[in-house]
Amino acid sequence: MRRVGKTTLLAALLGCVPAGERIVCVEEAPELAPAHPHVVRLTTRAPNVEGAGEVTLRDLVRQALRMRPDRLVVGEVRGAEVCELLAALNTGHQGGAGTLHANSPAEVPARLEALAALGGMARYALHSQLAAAVHVVLHVVRRDGVRGLAAVGVLHRDSDLVRVLPAWQDGRWGPGKQRLHDLLEARGAGC
Repeated sequence: MRRVGKTTLLAALLGCVPAGERIVCVEEAPELAPAHPHVVRLTTRAPNVEGAGEVTLRDLVRQALRMRPDRLVVGEVRGAEVCELLAALNTGHQGGAGTLHANSPAEVPARLEALAALGGMARYALHSQLAAAVHVVLHVVRRDGVRGLAAVGVLHRDSDLVRVLPAWQDGRWGPGKQRLHDLLEARGAGC
């Protein structure tokens, strides 16, 4: 598998969270290691040979919410756990995050639809949860051996579906620029 830097970028962004805030990271494999003084890392556990002792991503998200996090992060989403990610991001914890494989920012909603279907979530429910929870998508790529941020997209609800508007791509601003500016300004991080 090619590594393109999603986890590295996420860890760097989490390192910018104010030191007084608690970050709870929930992952299947311990990959995130943000340089932050108040990080709680929770990792899933497979069942033992008797089939007991399993700790799932869903279990950990529930436990994480009891820890009163300021930032809740669910590591790489590769399957039905997208339902847990969206549930976690819709609990009022500003600044939640997660990583996902997708070909481009525009394809993120379709990728999430496919994963949510594995978890039994209907398309309409996915788009409702997505619109409420996710505001920005960062797309990291590897080109000629160099990793970097290739695009920034902002989510926009169009009728009942969510789509990603390009805000910045390969050094050029797109139609989502103003929405990105507004989102950053609302959080005191104006452009």
